[in-house]
Amino acid sequence: MPEDAPAPSRTTPTTSTPGFPLNTLNSQGTPIWLSELASDDPHHTLHVVRGLEPAQALEALGANPQLFQPCELPAAKPDRWSSLPGAALGIEPGTSAALLAGRIGAWTFVYDDSGFTDHDDTMSLSADGRAAATSMFSINADASLTYTVDGTQLAWIDVDDLDLKRDLPGMPDELRAAFRAAGTVAHDYLKPGQPDYDICMRAICALAGLSCTVEDLRRIPLLVTPFG
Repeated sequence: MPEDAPAPSRTTPTTSTPGFPLNTLNSQGTPIWLSELASDDPHHTLHVVRGLEPAQALEALGANPQLFQPCELPAAKPDRWSSLPGAALGIEPGTSAALLAGRIGAWTFVYDDSGFTDHDDTMSLSADGRAAATSMFSINADASLTYTVDGTQLAWIDVDDLDLKRDLPGMPDELRAAFRAAGTVAHDYLKPGQPDYDICMRAICALAGLSCTVEDLRRIPLLVTPFG
């Protein structure tokens, strides 16, 4: 190549997450309210359901209503292994899951700090014509999402197999809109436009209008319960 020839052009990865205002994602692209609830090495599940109250959603997941209690989230986690909901219950890390439920607008969320619930539970949440979704993220960075309406699974997404250009057109309308709002976060290990491992958590939050912070959660009624 001649010395005065221009350097080959390189595409610079860019971050674009149109559904999330400033300060609602952490540096990795995780919805900040989830990263603030979770332990430092999360292995967790987030469920959302439209048209069901928090206590009903917890019951649909198999939680015992006698153990439900109002929750005031602690100011901080006591150690790197604890979640805020677990700390609120005084749970020793690894002995039980903590489920935290609340409602923002038409959607109720249930956060499971230990991944004791999973995609199979989306069916019961979506009974009687409701829309529901579940996103899981494991300690090994396995990331996935299920979208179900009226007990029928309409979408199953594994981030390792997700090709946005190929897969977006075939998604149900509101899920496609949620993934577009989730966008992509640039990382050195990803090609431009390649989905990152937090995209499913952003998408489920975009679906349910959960572009919020923990401080926002402190302003709404919350229920917490041990599970498992």
